[in-house]
Amino acid sequence: MLTWKDVINFSVNGNPTPDKRVNKPDAYWQAQLTPEQFRITRQKGTERPHSGSLCSTYDSGKYNCVCCNTLLFDSIIKFDSSSGWPSFTQPIKLNAIKYEKDSSNGMIRVEVLCNTCDAHLGHVFPDGPEPSGLRYCVNSESIQLKREDYD
Repeated sequence: MLTWKDVINFSVNGNPTPDKRVNKPDAYWQAQLTPEQFRITRQKGTERPHSGSLCSTYDSGKYNCVCCNTLLFDSIIKFDSSSGWPSFTQPIKLNAIKYEKDSSNGMIRVEVLCNTCDAHLGHVFPDGPEPSGLRYCVNSESIQLKREDYD
């Protein structure tokens, strides 16, 4: 299980190696994504709080990167953080997420990106529920839910 110490270590000393890499030019992403998905994932935008379609969705399934379809999160670790964005306590795999220090907007945060294609997902904070204490705060437009029934 990842901890805040692990997140900081990755953001300072380098990220785990992804299973694969996807490198495409912006023109490719613009043709594949909606304008809002492109703004958020490729230009590091943020959707308004409580506006995302996945903010209050708790259906069973897996969440994939909207750009490259890489598996990122599982619905069983999604929780209501009341932040206005979908929130998760852990990525599905250690190497699914890339961590970068973000000092934009006068704050110091840790940005989370898809480790396969560098799509901006959101940020991670150390104020989530136990046992990890992590809150991955993710834009709805950066992920897609592949619904499934758990038996």
